[in-house]
Formats: sequence, C-alpha cells, structure tokens
Amino acid sequence: MSDSEDHHFESKADAGASKTYPQQAGTIRKNGFIVIKGRPCKVVEVSTSKTGKHGHAKCHFVAIDIFNGKKLEDIVPSSHNCDVPHVNRTEYQLIDISEDGFVSLLTSDGNTKDDLKLPTDETLLGQIKSGFEEGKDLVVTVQSAMGEEQICALKDIGPK
Repeated sequence: MSDSEDHHFESKADAGASKTYPQQAGTIRKNGFIVIKGRPCKVVEVSTSKTGKHGHAKCHFVAIDIFNGKKLEDIVPSSHNCDVPHVNRTEYQLIDISEDGFVSLLTSDGNTKDDLKLPTDETLLGQIKSGFEEGKDLVVTVQSAMGEEQICALKDIGPK
C-alpha cells in the first residue's frame, strides 16, 4: 500500500459491532446499565448476598427497561459476566411533527432523521407538542441501545 492513499473511517463503527459488552456482575452499580431478558435496563437497586457453603456470592439486580419503563429483576453470581448495553445519547433539533406521530429531526451534519416516533411518555409528549405549537426552538435527546431508539428528554433553546 502506498502512503498517498487516504482512508476514511466513520467514527461510529456499527458494521457488526456488538450491541452489548460483558462486565462482571459484581462490578455493576446502581444507575449503571444491564441487559435483563434481552432488554436494555437501568439498574435501580443492587444487593449482594454472601456466599453459601458451596458457591458464589450472588447479585440481585432490580432494573427498569430504558424504553418501556417495565421493572425487571435478575439474580447472577457476582463472579459471572453480565451483558451491558452500549447506550448512546444524541441531541437533535426538532423540525417538524407529522400527523402520524413521527418527528423530523435535524442532525449535527445537516441531514434530517425521519424514522423516530413521538415518545409514549405522556408528560414528555405534551411538552414536545405544546412547545412545537408555540414555535419554540426545541432540542430533543434521543437515547439508543441495542438497535432501538427513543426520545427521552427535551430542551428549549429559545424562540425561533
């Protein structure tokens, strides 16, 4: 290969990249993330039991699904590995809301992103709709993990 060839690699390498990474159960703390029953969750409570006569200390996780809000629990030996989801948060400017419940967002590189639905959370949904109708400049935070994306927060950056 010659030195004159330029190679350009995208920073978000997603081609075949794993949606999760392993982490020892004993090192996962409250407010961390964990995969329980195939769902990305945020840990709200961790308790560790002592080892029995023969065996491992166990970690009891209580976590809430980051997309649908369901409470899930899991018990894992503390020396075993758990899957931890890669969770990304990205901010986009809100351009438009369509009648069928999809939003049109402006990405940082100037393109539009039109494949996201409005959130199911009633208070956030109300804030987005009322702010948009008032003509405010809104920035939404989109949380993504394991191939799913959802609007999770809203910021008002002033009038248009």
